[in-house]
Amino acid sequence: MRRLSALLRDQSAAASAEMIFVMPIFIALMYGSMELGNYFLVQHGVTKQVRDGARFASRMPLSDTYSCPGTVFKDAQAETKIINVTKTGSVDGTATGRFPAAFWSTPCTSGGSAVGVSVRCVAKGGYGGVYSGLSGQIPVVKVSANLDYPTLWNSLGFNAGSYCLRANSEVAVFGL
Repeated sequence: MRRLSALLRDQSAAASAEMIFVMPIFIALMYGSMELGNYFLVQHGVTKQVRDGARFASRMPLSDTYSCPGTVFKDAQAETKIINVTKTGSVDGTATGRFPAAFWSTPCTSGGSAVGVSVRCVAKGGYGGVYSGLSGQIPVVKVSANLDYPTLWNSLGFNAGSYCLRANSEVAVFGL
């Protein structure tokens, strides 16, 4: 208690001068830690959304006469539905996802797409179970996202540059 009263009576202003020198560093560290936490949060959310899209794609019914990698899915709108599930979590794309629609419309590469779906094929030799009844190769779907990261520094007016968030998920398609 005695030290507190002595501090309150101190008129030399040394403490405030030190605070003026330390405050910019403290603010930069504090805001930098918030930026890093936000980056991890957004990256984790994008990874979860891409994983959800790949999981949905793996359960879509295969075409009876599929040719890998050309026409794998029975539904002609399969790619659109996979992208909708990746972005919003719903097949028709009307639900509110983890991120606003504007977030998904800013790819980090110019001319590229923010969310992509591709199919590759794996030889079925040696795989049993659900794959033993397939007439052709095993289709593997890959859902990928390449998005521009919205930094918190840009919201303060600083030009922090552009950072790219990338997430990929591959799953073998085995239908219903």
